[in-house]
Amino acid sequence: MESVQLETAIVEIARKARAASRNMASLPTSTKNTILLDTASALQASQDAIIAENQKDLEAAKDKGLSGAMLDRLAITEKVIADMVQGIHEIAALEDPVGEIQEMRKRPSGISVGRMRVPLGVICMIYESRPNVTIDSAALCLKAGNVVVLRGGSEAIHSNLALAGIMQDVLQKAGVDQAAVQVLPYTDRTCVDVLLQQEEYIDLVIPRGGEGLIRAVTQKSMIPVLKHYKGVCHVFIDRDAEEDMAVSIVVNGKTHRPGVCNALEGMLIHEACATEMLPVLATALKDKGVQLLGCPKSCAISDIVEPAAEEDWGKEFLDLILVVKIVSDMDEAMDYIAEHGSLHTETIITNSYQRSQRFLREVDASAVMVNASTRFNDGGQFGLGAEIGISTTKLHAYGPMGLKELTTQKFIVFGQGEIRS
Repeated sequence: MESVQLETAIVEIARKARAASRNMASLPTSTKNTILLDTASALQASQDAIIAENQKDLEAAKDKGLSGAMLDRLAITEKVIADMVQGIHEIAALEDPVGEIQEMRKRPSGISVGRMRVPLGVICMIYESRPNVTIDSAALCLKAGNVVVLRGGSEAIHSNLALAGIMQDVLQKAGVDQAAVQVLPYTDRTCVDVLLQQEEYIDLVIPRGGEGLIRAVTQKSMIPVLKHYKGVCHVFIDRDAEEDMAVSIVVNGKTHRPGVCNALEGMLIHEACATEMLPVLATALKDKGVQLLGCPKSCAISDIVEPAAEEDWGKEFLDLILVVKIVSDMDEAMDYIAEHGSLHTETIITNSYQRSQRFLREVDASAVMVNASTRFNDGGQFGLGAEIGISTTKLHAYGPMGLKELTTQKFIVFGQGEIRS
């Protein structure tokens, strides 16, 4: 397709999404839940057809030499479909935030002022590899009354179109505009550039993938972008931390799933307990295959710890590698976090109520924890149900974004003929 034709087609997709958003915002909860549950049933009924389309993507990906890890993320199995179905059922069971009214106050003028929760409007998702994101994102957006335009990676084009097609069939049968869920059917990279210029039609862009993708989207977009560049998460082991608790939390944070954004990347240990604590932690981590890179003080305490290079501090390894630094006190730990953290997740292990409360107040991150693994920063673990992503910026959400975070609030006013004097 020629570039002018392609641009026209992309703009039309965005325009249709905006047109569909008005009706989506007013859909009753019962209708939204019916669409979701019918989609779950349709996914189960179309399992063979979905897997057949996914095989086209897998074969093309193998021909291109994609890594085993990429192929694993791309694959749709019966288990993956079962997980999608379960996720949809969980979203359908969640309380609908749309229309919720809060903070009604009577003003001296006689009017009553409150806030009503409303959908964001049109959301554009740009993501890589995992085709299950197509269903997860569409289901969340739909329940929150939003329209979604999905742009997955070219490696998953057949899978994404098949999944979106199933949901569009359900929408049509329910008498709802199919433009409420659209997958871009084009693999040309210029599609994204055109899409990111459609601020007239799209309200929010959510990129999910590596730091490179997110930075590229942010630089090109004329639309607000939900940013989550990387997850450089730390644990600060305070001077009175319990050894068994520290070992359990650190090992879990680093080794449970080292390749995810809420995995532990840095360990800060108070010098008052480092001599006793670090050798135990280092041995436990080494037994799990973790390579430790540390400061001179930590290397002197444990020969398991290797010297860290300058570029290791603040690095997102996404692997069984962990940096270690001995700090003189909590202030030094918090200074380090402020310099090297990514506003994702930070945790303190301590028996001091005072220091735990100070850590909670002063450390800036989307989730700050006391005596708990960083792996808990997740929409499901926080009771939000599914999440569409984790925001490490503060407008308009900070942390995991569930249904409520896919809405905003508008002011509503009730009067009885009052006028302003």
